[in-house]
Amino acid sequence: IVGERGVGLSGGQKQRIALARALLKDPAILILDDTTSSVDLATEHAIQLNLRSVYKRKTTFIIAHRISAVRNADLILVLQDGRLLEAGKHEDLLAKRGYYYTIYQNQYGDFDLADLKADFDDQVKEAK
Repeated sequence: IVGERGVGLSGGQKQRIALARALLKDPAILILDDTTSSVDLATEHAIQLNLRSVYKRKTTFIIAHRISAVRNADLILVLQDGRLLEAGKHEDLLAKRGYYYTIYQNQYGDFDLADLKADFDDQVKEAK
């Protein structure tokens, strides 16, 4: 049972409903602010895969703490305390070994990048 203002829904459920509402409005510019922060990684991955076609049709600003939410962006802006520290594509920012790289290591440091890519590629094939 869902109460007024979403009482009874989890944070992830509320986020998915807010995202669905935004997509139904079909705006020319889409601003996503930590859209998947309250969902598990598998759900986030599924959402990201489905949003790729949306990103191709719209100007999209993605505000996120998880690198997985922005890694495929055309341009990533890395901010800290309101200041621009770095800008570039995912691979370029990793190669710089700056702040973005540090965040990446904190989020993925225990994983082998080749294994992650292979797993991701397998999941993409399964989703098709």
